Amino acid sequence: MKVMIRHSPEIGLSVYVPKKDLEEPVVEAEREDLWGGWIRIANGWVLDLPEMAADTRLPVTVNARKRGEDE
Repeated sequence: MKVMIRHSPEIGLSVYVPKKDLEEPVVEAEREDLWGGWIRIANGWVLDLPEMAADTRLPVTVNARKRGEDE
């Protein structure tokens, strides 16, 4: 699924899912630089993120995979 990851001063890292019109803060991340690991957002979803350069600038739209969902 396509998601946009961005950073805001009020929330910190957040994920926006356009198809669901859902925006949730990131509450846990496997890796400090995000890319190639998983993140957990406030609604409980766990998303696997693609490998990308550590210095990738935000906001960025990526194709993430929701764990527990066959695509």
